[in-house]
Amino acid sequence: MQGFSGFTGALYSTTEWIMRFSVVNILWLIINLPIAIILLSLYVNSFSIEFVAYYLPLILLVPILFVPSTMGLFAMARDWVLKIEHPSLMRAYFSYMISNYKKSFIAGLMLTFIWVIWIMDFYFFANENDLLLMVISILGVVLFVSTVNFFSLNVHFQMSIRELLKNTFFVTIGSPSLFLLVLLINFLLLYLSVTKFIFMFPLFTGSLSAFVSFTIFYRFTLKMQEKALVNKSN
Repeated sequence: MQGFSGFTGALYSTTEWIMRFSVVNILWLIINLPIAIILLSLYVNSFSIEFVAYYLPLILLVPILFVPSTMGLFAMARDWVLKIEHPSLMRAYFSYMISNYKKSFIAGLMLTFIWVIWIMDFYFFANENDLLLMVISILGVVLFVSTVNFFSLNVHFQMSIRELLKNTFFVTIGSPSLFLLVLLINFLLLYLSVTKFIFMFPLFTGSLSAFVSFTIFYRFTLKMQEKALVNKSN
């Protein structure tokens, strides 16, 4: 953007960010197209529990495709927040996805297992007990925010999966402001993408979610580091 100022500079910067979000989001969506097709089929069939032929491939594809590709999405978002430039968005995205694929796959297996248990509990108690259903719903919200924070932690720090899970728990539970911001902004993005601006989903929703979520997480880590320095100096 060097050499541009005023309106021209602002216009160039805007188009550059639109290109970043849209290119990476489209790549992420293409990789997860098989999952999207299965989810659409399940929706058409009202998510019936009888369609085992849909659920098993879905469970397998989440750690194979969704988690590694989303790790790549968050890695790109981290670079944007830290102002790290890449000559090729596509090359950088696939580089992040492939280089950490084994770790992402193992993490994906664990996350899939946890989410499957939650979904089964939710489905079982949906018409059984209102109080338990409310508790499970709240746990689902916590699990969603934890999953988002897990992605942010994984791309920003070099940790084992065990350390990532432990720190994800403390980050999610230990900061109500981070929890609410991640939840509300992601809910708003999803709501707008599904009900108001359908074009957002294929072009911006995933990359915007990763960018905003990591931005919130990064500011939280900076505050924690500042507090740690103050406490150390005292």
